[in-house]
Amino acid sequence: MFQKILIANRGEIALRVLRAAKELGIATVAVHSTADADAMHVRLADESVCIGPPPSRESYLNIHQIVAACEITGADAIHPGYGFLSENAKFAEILEAHNITFIGPKAEHIRIMGDKIEAKRTAKRLGIPVVPGSDGAISDEKEAKRIAASIGYPVIIKASAGGGGRGMKVARSEADLEIALATAKAEAGAAFGDDAVYIEKYLEKPRHIEVQIMGDGAGKAIHLGERDCSLQRRHQKVWEEANSPALNSADRDRIGMVCANAIADLGYSGAGTIEFLYENGEFYFIEMNTRLQVEHPVTEAITGLDLVHEQIRVASGGGLSLTQDEVRFNGHAIECRINAEDPKTFTPSPGTVTTFHTPGGLGIRVDSAVYSGYRIPPYYDSLIGKLIVHGRNRVECMMRLKRALDEFVVDGIKTTLPLFQELVTNPDIANGDYDIHWLEKHLAAG
Repeated sequence: MFQKILIANRGEIALRVLRAAKELGIATVAVHSTADADAMHVRLADESVCIGPPPSRESYLNIHQIVAACEITGADAIHPGYGFLSENAKFAEILEAHNITFIGPKAEHIRIMGDKIEAKRTAKRLGIPVVPGSDGAISDEKEAKRIAASIGYPVIIKASAGGGGRGMKVARSEADLEIALATAKAEAGAAFGDDAVYIEKYLEKPRHIEVQIMGDGAGKAIHLGERDCSLQRRHQKVWEEANSPALNSADRDRIGMVCANAIADLGYSGAGTIEFLYENGEFYFIEMNTRLQVEHPVTEAITGLDLVHEQIRVASGGGLSLTQDEVRFNGHAIECRINAEDPKTFTPSPGTVTTFHTPGGLGIRVDSAVYSGYRIPPYYDSLIGKLIVHGRNRVECMMRLKRALDEFVVDGIKTTLPLFQELVTNPDIANGDYDIHWLEKHLAAG
């Protein structure tokens, strides 16, 4: 087991990792920008190192400074959390060269799954169902038209090198395709420095279903069920739940084992998530995230397994703590991402939190690094906390969520809490009757 872990992140995920390390008896090092000197994880860590000014590129993305912090403090491993350097293959390789363990997968697997085209090819080779479309980057408009005609309209053009909705355009006819292709390539080039795009069949009303997996790096892997992340705004997840209201046990077991077997064949190490679009009983691979997900707590709630403990165990050479036969699913869980944003316009709302009171009681968990008097800086992601609720079934979970939202108090800034108070009483949400377009249509209807 490791002696000391450096946490290369900030906010609630840094605090989440710190807590897991402390429970395992491992010393912790927090790194922080000057804007985060009073952050909760910095206060609670055994040691802390300032790695630069507020801009991420000069602090949390500064590989040289983070490696130097490891050498100064004697940390023998780094947990990257999510975002920042968590899916940076170069970072993983540099750590290996410095004899520092990266708590995550091998650099080659990060690189493969970070390229959307190569990830799709790999998924197909491993037996994971994929969306019909091009086998690689589109060379020109003529090729795009040929592929679109063969798979049928509508189609979607996607950036090979990125995500988050950038470099992504829908074409519903051949007349739309030329401008969609040009626009997607321009956006991809500007956002990712790579204008390569590919084409896929566009599904009209799919769910977003993702499968949590864990591999030991030596040919063994398990799945921990699925999460439904269909409630999205601008391709960003807002509300996640496990299990999905749309799946039956047969579908759940089928796709879970497909993913576990594929990851075992790949020799993957640590936590990962395989994401799908799901429509009319069929799953279609869209990407794999080679890291811990923001929404991992809902999986922890229904399995009772600490995913960060498991990551640390695997990275230290201890293997998986359980087999697939030992995985048990219990009840239902929902996570709401609480952002420091105006609930109507979604404009960021940094500032000082004057009151912060979290809900409590059976089945309630809040992952947040915020406290009363904390000043939320304007430089980073607006996520300030996650409300996770667990119940014996979905009905109980929804009722408990409604109660918890009514108890949650954040004053001094605007947050998205009112949005969730509205969603939890909506009949479509109560019935589990929604897809990836539902929330944006709901918001547009006003």
